Amino acid sequence: MKTLIKNVKIVNEGQILERDILIENDLISKINPQIEEEADQVIDGSGKYLLPGVIDDQVHFREPGLTHKGDIESESRAAVAGGVTSFIDQPNTVPNAVTQELLADKYEIASRKAYANYGFMMGGTNDNLEEVLKTNPRNVPGIKLFLGSSTGNMLVDNPETLENIFSNTKMLIAVHCEDEATIKANTQHYIDQYGDDIPVKFHHLIRSEEACYKSSSKAIELAKKTGARLHVFHLSTAKETELFRNDIPLKDKKITAEVCVHHLTFTNEDYETKGALIKWNPAVKTQKDKDGLWAALLDDRIDVIATDHAPHTWEEKQNVYTKCPSGAPLVQHSLVVMLENYKNGKISLEKIVEKMSHNPAILFRIEKRGYIREGYKADLVLVDLNENWTVAKENILSKCGWSPLEGSNFHSKVTHTFVNGNLAYDNGKVKEEKFGERLLFEVKE
Repeated sequence: MKTLIKNVKIVNEGQILERDILIENDLISKINPQIEEEADQVIDGSGKYLLPGVIDDQVHFREPGLTHKGDIESESRAAVAGGVTSFIDQPNTVPNAVTQELLADKYEIASRKAYANYGFMMGGTNDNLEEVLKTNPRNVPGIKLFLGSSTGNMLVDNPETLENIFSNTKMLIAVHCEDEATIKANTQHYIDQYGDDIPVKFHHLIRSEEACYKSSSKAIELAKKTGARLHVFHLSTAKETELFRNDIPLKDKKITAEVCVHHLTFTNEDYETKGALIKWNPAVKTQKDKDGLWAALLDDRIDVIATDHAPHTWEEKQNVYTKCPSGAPLVQHSLVVMLENYKNGKISLEKIVEKMSHNPAILFRIEKRGYIREGYKADLVLVDLNENWTVAKENILSKCGWSPLEGSNFHSKVTHTFVNGNLAYDNGKVKEEKFGERLLFEVKE
């Protein structure tokens, strides 16, 4: 199967160049100023931009066990519609993916159901070190540790266990950093005042700057002591950004950071209008924090932009504070949110591609993805930067059927998404055929 995309502006490796690109089967076979070759399909890319498919390094697709909220099929469809061609799913499903057998079960489900390419993190607990150490770094992206309890309660709080995991695995360790004792004390303080119905505007004071900084600084200290590869998920405070460096290339960093789209978009002021729809762990914090995250993203202390896509049902989100789960669906809209920031002059297209495609590939050592290069997998997204549309119930593909971005107007649109050389999404329609493959990772001695 050959596909030829003509006259398109390719955004890749810090440059924007007008090129033709030929896809043969699952690979990019040629990139030239002009390609005159017979092809099964020809797409005119005039006036559009071609980006490497987005790699979202942190999603919760809810399967197995929580499929009333979302599942691998529904959420990967939403991903492909948003230009996300690869995802890394977290282990806090039911049962938690904390044995090799349970992890293998998730891969088996995805092999049948995933529209996008997939990787699943192995989960660490206080007592599964032996299982963690059996994980194959060739076909699993890393180990996930919750250092603060979140959805699914996989809290790892035993210092000896943590040191053992950090000391004994060569794999990347990704962490959710919030200090449990701080959060518990803060929660109790507000329960004493309000009972269970705490106003959500206090969420960022309960899951506070102190809770985040205390936990992430401790994790970084441990990584430095043990030499572990540490990736800190979803930074939410300006203060935490001071813990990371930008004076060496990403490939040489052993300690890295991610920011999520919502922490770049919302502030605590938005709780008034959005309420629990923007209740995340860690919490959306202040304008000062948002500004600090943007600064660190642009100066490369933060390496990756992701979503922490975490759907819950509308009904679950209406519960009182203490019973309302944290998280929201974002995988369908992460790229357009960042393109809107480009339109507003906050970030360049090249930087968006670096943080959403190139860097996740470097960080997780993903084989042959994340770039537009000859011989690489043809995971590609074509965008029109001059098309206006609005997020509405009828165009949301996540199973939960809502989004914190409902009613938002965007001025860029994903028109085509290719997964492994196959046109998976075409102008508003996801093809019924599933083209996702298991991600593979380069193992360095």
